[in-house]
Parts: sequence; structure tokens; C-alpha cells
Amino acid sequence: MTTEQEFSQKLETLEGNLNGFIAASIADIDSGMTLVLRSNRPDFDLAAASAFNSEMVKMKVKTIEALGLDSKLEDMLLTLDDQIHLIKLLDENTFMYLAVDSAQSNLGIVRRAVQNVS
Repeated sequence: MTTEQEFSQKLETLEGNLNGFIAASIADIDSGMTLVLRSNRPDFDLAAASAFNSEMVKMKVKTIEALGLDSKLEDMLLTLDDQIHLIKLLDENTFMYLAVDSAQSNLGIVRRAVQNVS
């Protein structure tokens, strides 16, 4: 099991390596509770984002099951007009949520940075 300190180090590494870093959290899938978080913007509510994103992850897993797919969810991408949001499953219990400014980064860089720390 990964410790809170190890989770915190992952987010610190992301923040240092990604231009346009806005915020990131690691959260429990079942409860939606944020385990660790980092943010450059005090108005970005990571606790709420983690809770809502946990519901999206659970629904996507149910969708995969309902379709009878023999596949495992790895990540989910959401793009806004000015941001990239990536949800990366770390294991069966936790996910990483990352938001970056799309004017300062791109999807390839974001995915690579997340892959390097997960």
C-alpha cells in the first residue's frame, strides 16, 4: 500500500514537472475522499472534484461491465476550452486527478508526466 507521503511526493513531482499545473489530488474511489492534494489555485475545490470524479469512475466501470467488455479502465480524459483534466487509476482503490492549463501544456505531456509518477 502506498503511503500518504509517497502520494504527496507524486503530486509534488507533477507540480514541478508540468507547465500550467493547476491542481492534483489522489482520492479513494469508493468514498470519493481526498487522500492528498496540491493546488496552485485556492478557488479550485479539489475535495468536491475528487468526490464527483469518483462517481464518474464508478459509473464508467459499471458501463464497461454492462457492455460485457473484457477491459480494464486505465484513465479518463476531460477537456475544457482552457484546461485538460486527467483521471488516472492508480490501483483498484485509488485514482489521481490532475488539472492543467491547456495553453501551457498538451495531452501528450500530461499523460507522460502522469505515467512517470504512477
